[in-house]
Amino acid sequence: MNLPTEMTRIEITEPGGPEVLQPKRVALPVAAEGEVLVRVHAAGINRPDALQRAGKYPMKPGMNPIPGLEIAGEVVAVGAGVSTFAVGDRVCALTNGGGYAGYCAVPAGQTLPIPEGLDWIQAAAIPETFFTVWANLFGLGGAQRGQRVLIHGGTSGIGTTALMLCREFGIEAFATAGSADKCAAIEKLGGQPINYREQDFASVIGEKTAGQGVNVILDIMGGSYLNGNVSALAMDGRLVMLGFLGGARANDVDLLAILGKRAVVTGSLLRARTGPEKAAIAAQLREQVWPALAGGRCLPLIDKVYPLAEAAKAHAHMEAGDHIGKIVLTIA
Repeated sequence: MNLPTEMTRIEITEPGGPEVLQPKRVALPVAAEGEVLVRVHAAGINRPDALQRAGKYPMKPGMNPIPGLEIAGEVVAVGAGVSTFAVGDRVCALTNGGGYAGYCAVPAGQTLPIPEGLDWIQAAAIPETFFTVWANLFGLGGAQRGQRVLIHGGTSGIGTTALMLCREFGIEAFATAGSADKCAAIEKLGGQPINYREQDFASVIGEKTAGQGVNVILDIMGGSYLNGNVSALAMDGRLVMLGFLGGARANDVDLLAILGKRAVVTGSLLRARTGPEKAAIAAQLREQVWPALAGGRCLPLIDKVYPLAEAAKAHAHMEAGDHIGKIVLTIA
């Protein structure tokens, strides 16, 4: 396949606001051993991208400084040792960074065929959120059919994905949001909304569950919600933390409440997982979730689409907090 020698990618020129995202012409990446090179047609926007842009994401040595954790596109080259994909395959992938670009090299183990019937934009909105929810809500959290869960940020990409998967797998879901419109969206996804601006979520959970609490909480808030989360947990409940929008440190933690409920407090960063760990999550998704996507269920909600050159506008839109579902970049 004849490929161009250059592409456009979005770089973080310095830590700061959305305006520091700037396009630059650079050489194409090369598919190394175990990788595929994908011509990117669409790339998802995620909260870790914004944290990285602002200089607040824990970047380890060797991490790709180019934002973009999920893509959809066409395989244009395969590296040595790759037999699972061929040139021309339509794929979506969890990247290790570098998705805001015309081309992206990704490990084959983190790449999946696009489910039948999905377009580029829908496919690009799947990997980061579905990998995250599956690994944390169902993996670390152990959520199972017949249990109850609480999802904070119910209309975010993570939140809407978690709600759809709860509905698919027979799990009763509660979710927090800050407006009537967002609460209505949660109801449409099968969840029971809690308006955190008007209600104390722990009190609502206690009332709705007759004091039993929820088995798993998926939390993006961190420190400010810790005591409330523990209060909302059932006995032997599991609090899984994904973010710290409400602070990375917790003060005045009620340790007795944690002990009394035999609660498990855990969390993870998807990007910091090893290649084999991410490949294992991909295999589980293909087996457990891909049939639902191919059947037209659990399809990602798309809030707004921007061209690659308007990545800064896309970040500003996400940080405004008014979106419901995913924000996606398209690449010509």
